[in-house]
Amino acid sequence: MYRARDTKLNRDVAIKVLLPAVANDADRLARFNRVAQVLASLNHPNIAHIHGLEESGGVTALVMERGRALAAALCRDWG
Repeated sequence: MYRARDTKLNRDVAIKVLLPAVANDADRLARFNRVAQVLASLNHPNIAHIHGLEESGGVTALVMERGRALAAALCRDWG
C-alpha cells in the first residue's frame, strides 16, 4: 500500500500494488480483480471508495480513497 497524489484531480489516494510475482499467477490476478469489483460496489463510511483498477508496464494496482482511517494506518505502519 502506498500513499500517492492524483495530480489530474488534485487529491490524495492510496495505491495497493499487486506484486509482479503474484500478478503472473492467473488465479491471484483474477482474485485481485474480483476483490476490486466487490469493493467498488460497496458504499460504507468504513470502506475506502475505489477510484480505479489500473495496469501499466505489467504492474496492476488498485487506486482508492485515502480517508482518515487509512491515512492513520499508513502513517502508523509506514511513517
